[in-house]
Amino acid sequence: MPTSAAGNKAAPSPRRVPRRSALPHRAAGFTLIELLVVVALIAMASTVAVLSLRSGPGAALERDAQRLAAVLEAARAQARASDARVLWQAQANGYVLRGLPTQPEPALQPWLSPETRARSSAAVVLGPEPLIGPQRIELYALSQPEQRLWVLSDGLRPFGVHKSLPTPTP
Repeated sequence: MPTSAAGNKAAPSPRRVPRRSALPHRAAGFTLIELLVVVALIAMASTVAVLSLRSGPGAALERDAQRLAAVLEAARAQARASDARVLWQAQANGYVLRGLPTQPEPALQPWLSPETRARSSAAVVLGPEPLIGPQRIELYALSQPEQRLWVLSDGLRPFGVHKSLPTPTP
């Protein structure tokens, strides 16, 4: 307690010091985490939009072409392994493989899309020789006949899907 005695100083009066916030002052703007979350959400939304746009006749035609190329390669390998001659023939709503040793009775394999149709100048012969002649199958959609895909092989390489016919090299 302060007294008036000599040498005794009066107690300092408590000063009011402005309180600072317990948190440091933040700069205005976004954090890196906030920006990454927004970018991830935009990426997911755009992926969904792109995938939903590819569900038209063009995508169905491409799926049928990819499937046909895989089936032809599998039948070609089976024909070579079993020393059999396998024929592929286009039908109105699908195709038939004749001569497969694992399938004594040929059955119609329908297209994945009811719009898909195929054209081939002749039956495609697969095996038993390791080299076959060049083969070409044209696929098109009934609703868009101008959109075409070709499943082809030069006889040596595997069957592949092409959007246009390759030009022959001299």
